[in-house]
Amino acid sequence: MRVSIQRRRFLGMSLPLLLISRLPGPAQAAGDARITGLWKLVSYEVEVRSNGKMIPVMGARPTGFAYFTPGGRVFFNLTGEDRKPAVNDKERAALLDTMIAYTGRFTVTGNQWTAKLDAAWNPAWVGTEQTRSFEIDGARLRVLTPWRIMPNWAEEGETRSIVTFERATDD
Repeated sequence: MRVSIQRRRFLGMSLPLLLISRLPGPAQAAGDARITGLWKLVSYEVEVRSNGKMIPVMGARPTGFAYFTPGGRVFFNLTGEDRKPAVNDKERAALLDTMIAYTGRFTVTGNQWTAKLDAAWNPAWVGTEQTRSFEIDGARLRVLTPWRIMPNWAEEGETRSIVTFERATDD
């Protein structure tokens, strides 16, 4: 079987390209080691932009966790203190005001992370990018949201959340 010169040139050029395309590419950026791991919620306060008022919107002892995987996924499940099981639709709806839950892929740039959400307690957040600033002081992680109108306490107008976590173990 004879292969034309043009075909040999094509095959000769394609083989290296084919081999290169099969090599593993650059490693995907993993989660930032500073925040990777499990964090337990300590406090959740909201600062009201119009008057500087600080509100412990989740109570004095909220519960919840944030988990940042080494592969770049984040999970949040934060709830206010003293939540009681609902017995009717009005009470079930009110429970949404004392909960924040979402997950998505995250990237870190400096002291900010951006999570592209693929699931959330509030459907309006699905598909959005949520950016947060953070500071780490020892075993404490302090998170600040940008100023915005939060669905849970929209009546306050523009607010920003100040959320504090402490590093936790997987026990």
